[in-house]
Amino acid sequence: MILITGASGFVGSAVAKRLLDAGHEVRALVRPTSSRLNLSDQRLRIVAGDLRDAGSIERAMAGIRFVFHVAADYRLWARDPQDIVHTNVEGTRTLMNAALRAGVERIVYTSSVATLAARPDGSPSDERFPLDAAKAVGAYKYSKVLAERMVEAMIAEHALPAVIVNPSTPIGPGDVRPTPTGRIIVEAAAGRMPAFVDTGLNLVHVDDVAAGHLAAFQQGRVGERYILGGQDVLLGDMLRDIAHLVGRSPPKLRLPRQLIFPIAYGAEAIAYFTGREPFVTTTGLRLAKDRMFFSSAKAQRELGYRARPYGEAIAEAITWFRQNGYLKS
Repeated sequence: MILITGASGFVGSAVAKRLLDAGHEVRALVRPTSSRLNLSDQRLRIVAGDLRDAGSIERAMAGIRFVFHVAADYRLWARDPQDIVHTNVEGTRTLMNAALRAGVERIVYTSSVATLAARPDGSPSDERFPLDAAKAVGAYKYSKVLAERMVEAMIAEHALPAVIVNPSTPIGPGDVRPTPTGRIIVEAAAGRMPAFVDTGLNLVHVDDVAAGHLAAFQQGRVGERYILGGQDVLLGDMLRDIAHLVGRSPPKLRLPRQLIFPIAYGAEAIAYFTGREPFVTTTGLRLAKDRMFFSSAKAQRELGYRARPYGEAIAEAITWFRQNGYLKS
């Protein structure tokens, strides 16, 4: 029996499906308030719980041999940034301690490329370049660095049987929330992104990330990190490809980041009162300073990991957003 967290979310639901299709019994720890859109598979055993509730985690852990900790608070803005830090750090600590007490045999911990530093020469970064928490931009990135370092310490000090995976920027079907990148796809496909900044990111199909999780479970080495990425893509090229898929003209106006900061500050001020996460954030603009390019060579070499062309993921994401009412046909 496998326990998975985050199964109602984007990456977690893809991982859960991959595990079920591989013949595993899967128990999903799901908050009562979470969307059920990605939880329709009758093979999935759902138990109510919350990473902030140690008692519910203990109950969910009963009879479990393996754990996939995929859940995370992935936001670039929050009215109280400590909410993000608490969920991603303390929730992970609580779950890992419960797994140790239960004698779990193997854990796959979903970290992020947010825990890795950009290389000085601008070439794609990899697992050899961990980020110093003091240099992390924003609560999400900071929390993921702290959580990953904590897991590494538990591996070294308490023999926690964990393998760490670092997905880059997943896209594709099932992005219920949607994620910050999913919001870019929706806005661009709807023709609401007339301009962009000069940055880049590594895009990967969410199903390839899920396959990488299973490979890490089967073949990964305890204590090791594995980047699960796809293709390095300039934001302008991504927006052009989205525009072509939906029959629109791509945005041609490239703006300096500094010109957009006043808009971001205003959007965050409004969001503080409405509670709705703004589309443009100061954290997002600060992150855009670097091209977030990464290499998955280690996962390819050790896990047999492979990723399809990112254009397939963009197309499937647009189709899913249309089918689920995020985009008008």
